[in-house]
Amino acid sequence: MSFEQLRRIRPARLDQEVPHVFRTDPIHGEDIFEITIAELQNLFIAGKLTAAEYTAFCIERIRKIDPFLESVIEVNPDAIEIASDLDAERQSGKIRSILHGIPVLVKDNIATKDKMQTTAGSWALLGSKVPKDAYVITKLREAGAVVLGHANMSEWASVRSKIYSTGYSPRGGQVRNPFNLSRSPFGSSGGSAVAVSSNIAPFSLGTETDTSIIGPAQVNGVVGIKPTVGLTSRAGVILISESLDTVGTFGRTVLDAVHGLNAIVGEDANDLATQNKWTTQKCDYTKFISSKIDLKGAKFGLPVKRCWDVVPDDQQKAALKVLDAMKAAGAEIIPTDFPYAEERIQRDGTWNWELGMPSESEFTVVKVEAYNGINDYLSSLSGTSIKRLEDVVTYNTENGGTEGAQRGEHPAFPSGQDNLEEIVDCKGLKDATYHNALQFIRKKSRDDGIDAALRHRTAEGEVIILDALILSDRKGVGQQMSAQAGYPIVTLPVGLDATGIPVAISLHQTAFHEGVLIKWASAIEEVRNEVLGWRPTPKYHLYHSKNVPIGRI
Repeated sequence: MSFEQLRRIRPARLDQEVPHVFRTDPIHGEDIFEITIAELQNLFIAGKLTAAEYTAFCIERIRKIDPFLESVIEVNPDAIEIASDLDAERQSGKIRSILHGIPVLVKDNIATKDKMQTTAGSWALLGSKVPKDAYVITKLREAGAVVLGHANMSEWASVRSKIYSTGYSPRGGQVRNPFNLSRSPFGSSGGSAVAVSSNIAPFSLGTETDTSIIGPAQVNGVVGIKPTVGLTSRAGVILISESLDTVGTFGRTVLDAVHGLNAIVGEDANDLATQNKWTTQKCDYTKFISSKIDLKGAKFGLPVKRCWDVVPDDQQKAALKVLDAMKAAGAEIIPTDFPYAEERIQRDGTWNWELGMPSESEFTVVKVEAYNGINDYLSSLSGTSIKRLEDVVTYNTENGGTEGAQRGEHPAFPSGQDNLEEIVDCKGLKDATYHNALQFIRKKSRDDGIDAALRHRTAEGEVIILDALILSDRKGVGQQMSAQAGYPIVTLPVGLDATGIPVAISLHQTAFHEGVLIKWASAIEEVRNEVLGWRPTPKYHLYHSKNVPIGRI
């Protein structure tokens, strides 16, 4: 698809039916509403816009609209200077990559060794100094991206409490869904998704243990890529789970999210999970971008039991418009099931990481690994007395008015810091229960889960190898299956529900099949654009809302 075609189908500036404060104004007469990374590069190359000017626009947009959205926790004070230096490089004939001069927001649990703080949304880490950039930040800087700031997030990546206001952090406040500011942005990477959806930044980084990239991407109407565990390094990230955590990207188009992914993939000596052939053999994932003609003959599985059969009617209606268009383009949609759906998914299809006895529970794994991962990160910091997770728990207790340590003490944390207390109690011990739980969730989500569903067996006994599984997964069970397996997901918006909140479909595959998912997601995106137009864009309903806890989706 050419850039001219992209421009014709993305909404024109005059079609922004939003309160005036949220309008995206032109720069030097150039329409930048919903602008893509490639289009920005065209403007830079033509001399119609500089990286410094666009970075200044992003900072001004944060100043203007983020008091409503609370998606950005801190702006890089050196961002415009960095962009100016990159403009000078361009003038001298050096262009590092497609991301040269492109601003990016990064989640506040990804370390940046600059004038910004990395705090996971907690006041406890204010003033701490990181030893160096996270590996993915180093990669972004090498690619010429401008680190614009840190995105707000659910404090401690949603691991601190059983009941909490998703997207809330004491330091950053309550991230709000730009489609309706009284409603949830999901988390924990809510700020990263909201900022991209609201045209604050072209792309962003998030992290996911379980649902933290794909969930926010879905309800904020953007593309999210959650890579296989081990494709991107977690070094310098406040690690929750060595077995589940991954760093991924958000974009307004599949291609933009892929550009971000390309920049951060790589082998890292400080993260053993990246010591695999998929990261050592560098891949350009833009080569997998395809069009709707590639859908002809493709076979997709729709897991039904406790998945599609519990998707609300209005969400199914939105998704089915695109699924029907895929079939018209020649794709085959095959109902299938996860073999152990009734054992591993609750009857109503809702996410639950404490499902099962301790030796079968994802949370057993997360508790142990979070204790070790967070402590490893804290021990590397200077300029702070917070060196262990026990120090965080104590800090929260001593600062209950802001950190809400006790049950009922803070509206954002009705259950207090109960998860953190359980994590501290386990002391990071990798005992038999931990090992049994890890083995169990991997087997049930891999061999007996996603991999089994991808080998669909018909009633006649024929085995059909599916190209991907497709879910409409706002309840999160498909995301949880992929989280436990460590497998990739790509999600893209396909419409709105009856209340005006985005509906998405997510594509699932086995380990290190990001290229396959990108192929199908980009083809489906083209079909969606033909049938429905560009992605749904935010309307900022109830934009004065400041409710905490945030309303559920």
